[in-house]
Amino acid sequence: MRALIIHNPKSGFGSDAIFQFERVLVHDGDECLLRVLADDFVATDVCADATRFDVVVVSGGDGTVTSLLYALRDTGVPVCVFPSGTANLLCANIGNAPEPTALARACRAGKVAEVDLGEISWTDADGTRQVRGFGLMSGTGFDAQLMEAALPNKALMGQAAYFAAALTNPRPAVERFAITVDGDSVERDGITCLVANNAMIQGDIQIVPNCRMDDGLLDVIVVETSATAQLLAPLALGLADRSGKALGRPFLESFQGRSIRVEASEPMPLEVDGDVVCDGVIAYEARALPRCVRLIVDAMSPYGTIDDGSSRFGGSDVIAYPDA
Repeated sequence: MRALIIHNPKSGFGSDAIFQFERVLVHDGDECLLRVLADDFVATDVCADATRFDVVVVSGGDGTVTSLLYALRDTGVPVCVFPSGTANLLCANIGNAPEPTALARACRAGKVAEVDLGEISWTDADGTRQVRGFGLMSGTGFDAQLMEAALPNKALMGQAAYFAAALTNPRPAVERFAITVDGDSVERDGITCLVANNAMIQGDIQIVPNCRMDDGLLDVIVVETSATAQLLAPLALGLADRSGKALGRPFLESFQGRSIRVEASEPMPLEVDGDVVCDGVIAYEARALPRCVRLIVDAMSPYGTIDDGSSRFGGSDVIAYPDA
């Protein structure tokens, strides 16, 4: 097996676990290249030789990982997402067993699922058109403001930085959003408007039900509140009904489609998978990129299958899970 590990050493508290993973991954006769990212890395350059490898492992936070997955789209190379960031929500949504040994076993087993990414585009302040890929959620409003406010404390506080940032803005601005989904238009008032490829947050809570990364669709989510405290209602119901199918989500409205345009009544910051990329965006477009990435999955993942015990590369100690 020839493996490429692309690692961001500044991604989070658990970034050193990648070395434990590498020790378990590599067996006699294998080749493994560890590529450590610089601060100013360009994802397409880093992934330019990816097709020379049997598996590519992308290690970092959600923003780093998604930029690499976007660069690897349509290459056909199996990709394993390794959780080295602060929140690691993309890894949680994929649903693999997150331990380094388990992920190394999954790479050697070589089972893959073809999954979607999202692509978002906007025009920045100097008139330049920008395009980014995303695997989780992107959008404008309170969500982006929260990410921006949490940034100075992320290294010290981890996920708690997001909650601390939310408490500093109890009454975020309510804006008007004009939303077009596959040609159909609506207008809604809210504090944020997101597009989601995955919608599970901390605590395994689905913001909206039936949001999957293999359906060829994106979910548009409008948070229709006027106060931060009102977000406690959907969070409380999320603890009782994590899927959102039984109790719903008050103050949240969602739409599904392949092609989306969102226009806001005022310029707002834009975030892409947790990274604020622009401070004053009026409008953005997003589209689904169906089944453009081949992800390594195991039998624990909702995108995996019950393992039959076979292994692509051998030495994986594959566990056959019983039918649920």
